[in-house]
Amino acid sequence: MSDYKSILNKIHGTIKASSDKGKVADYIPELSKIDINKLGIALLDNEKNSYSVGDAQEKFSIQSISKVLLLSLAFSKIGDALWERMDVEPSGDPFNHLSLLELENGIPRNPLINAGAIVVCDILLEHLEHPKADFINYIRAISGDNTIDYDLNVADSEKKTGFGNYAAANLIKSYGNLNHDVDSVLDFYFHSCSVAMNCEQLVKVFYIFMNRGNCLQENNYLNVSQVKRINAIMLTCGFYDEAGEFAFEVGLPGKSGVGGGIVALLPNQFCVATWSPGLNEKGNSKLGMLALEQLTTQTGLSIF
Repeated sequence: MSDYKSILNKIHGTIKASSDKGKVADYIPELSKIDINKLGIALLDNEKNSYSVGDAQEKFSIQSISKVLLLSLAFSKIGDALWERMDVEPSGDPFNHLSLLELENGIPRNPLINAGAIVVCDILLEHLEHPKADFINYIRAISGDNTIDYDLNVADSEKKTGFGNYAAANLIKSYGNLNHDVDSVLDFYFHSCSVAMNCEQLVKVFYIFMNRGNCLQENNYLNVSQVKRINAIMLTCGFYDEAGEFAFEVGLPGKSGVGGGIVALLPNQFCVATWSPGLNEKGNSKLGMLALEQLTTQTGLSIF
């Protein structure tokens, strides 16, 4: 068994001293206010032991990490019918590019890019009576934490500046792959991206993907086949056009967000989350990527 506590402390000390911390996302005004020096790491193992270091208890906007949670909820509602509306291939493009949408007739390349998550939101509008309330309650249930909530300032900031997402949604709508009006779908989408939590909460939420669909309270939300497929999509699509690099350097299924968070997992072993708001040129946390590479190197644990 790895000595996670000392390993995390060592990684935090090494990474914290890095002079190049990346660049905080500024295209969403609320995110530009975050201190670039923040750094937190949390890990939850298969025996429910938790370890954390640094700013692991400070909440941040999880942004695109929520796409995995939207996907899991929709998958649990409609099963494989989900794949009639989107594909499962890596895009090879940045998360907000529209070029493939037009080439592929409004079918998003996968559910973890913006266009794919917008279609997932459209699906959930059909199957949830109170979509925003039901989604946040789903997250609270799988984590066992009722304090998790939306950051409404971030949601409002995204709505005012999300022109690319409006363009994507309208393009998808023009191909007949949105059943609801664009404003309703995007209101839900922007709120989903604004969910705020800290690293310690993130590993509790993503425990179900490490633990065969069972949450910390041992309630089942997904079958083994669904978890397998969600983890596969995280591995191949969770880091946009840097997914191959993450698989090569880290070797874990995971998902990043432009708020600086990354969550990753080794099935049946552990779930880990990092937060460092400075991003690299691909939109992934620069120090978070480095911390996770060091974790799998020092523990010798990855899916490969």
